[in-house]
Amino acid sequence: MINETSYSLGATRSVIRDLFEYGRARAAVVGPERVYDYSLGNPSIPSPPEVNRAIREILEDTSSLEVHGYTSAVGDLAAREAIAADLNARFQAGARAEDLFLGCGAAPELAAVARALACPGEEILAIAPYFPEYKVFVEGAGAVFRAVPPALPGFQIDLEALDAMLSPNTAAVIVNSPNNPAGTVYSRETLEALAALLTRKAGRFGHPIYLISDEPYRELVYDGAEVSFLPKLYRDTVVCYSYSKSLSLPGERIGYVYVPAAAADHDRLYAAVAGASRAIGHVCAPSLIQKVIARCAHLRPDLQAYDHLRRALAGGLAEMGYEMADPQGAFYLFVKAPGGDAQAFSDRAKAKDLLVVPGDGFGCSGYFRLCYCVPMEQITGSLPVFRQLIEETAHD
Repeated sequence: MINETSYSLGATRSVIRDLFEYGRARAAVVGPERVYDYSLGNPSIPSPPEVNRAIREILEDTSSLEVHGYTSAVGDLAAREAIAADLNARFQAGARAEDLFLGCGAAPELAAVARALACPGEEILAIAPYFPEYKVFVEGAGAVFRAVPPALPGFQIDLEALDAMLSPNTAAVIVNSPNNPAGTVYSRETLEALAALLTRKAGRFGHPIYLISDEPYRELVYDGAEVSFLPKLYRDTVVCYSYSKSLSLPGERIGYVYVPAAAADHDRLYAAVAGASRAIGHVCAPSLIQKVIARCAHLRPDLQAYDHLRRALAGGLAEMGYEMADPQGAFYLFVKAPGGDAQAFSDRAKAKDLLVVPGDGFGCSGYFRLCYCVPMEQITGSLPVFRQLIEETAHD
């Protein structure tokens, strides 16, 4: 017998990955310079030089047994101490090594936190637009996934809609700022109102409502935008973080869960995260990259290249009449589809070897996502195709 849920997940590719694989196949036929692929969020700026230097020094100075052996299941102590020190220096977080659980990027840690927090039948809500895998993580934990409708056109949080959806069955709410796919950064005013709402509802229901803050794009912000550190605004916050974007290390799979000491049932929650990770086969994060993080947790990306790409693409599209959310963070544009049907627009673009991701899977129809961590030549080459598409729509 084959588990039908698992089969369905494996047999049905994500739209993002499907477009990415299509782009690779087309590039082999027509040449990569003729395929304008905006599908996948793969960082295009190099890792800070200190990262590669740390890798070389660790390999040269440490025995292979220590470099490549198991670490503690919760993570290498030196790495957890370095991360705690960085959080404390930046946010006065009061973080301790024992509040941190290291894992293979943010995705498995989000899955573990969902399992740790939700009993079967309970609900975890996400603010649309949201990363599509949230639904997989929540339902894989046996919980009910519910999406809070998007707040158009700025993609902050529809607090009235969220208020109406919160119930005694709500275990947690997932937020993602800077946001994938919208590039929006939630304002401090929005987050303070969110914290007040959750505090009030938790008091009424008689149990904590945890806030799961998914933060892989925390450092990727522009124009002076502020990314609030949520544990400072709401006590019962659990942070899931990845170094994939900030240090351009997506393939090395390293991130962490931070359970603040002040969070309700801290010790039991931390143990539940560890237990959930164990249940899905986690042994320890890769030891070499943990040692690198012990030396490099304080590093920040150079965003000049991303900002240049952001301005070129957003400015070019806006000049043509495309509408989009203000892209203050991450490396995405979320653009209103001409004609209103994002899937139809994506299909028309695909026929011209322009690959854009329709927003339906992000819980927001009528928009498409562009990932602008691409070569500048792709942006300049694709702008005439975008112009053709919007002009064709105007004439339909």
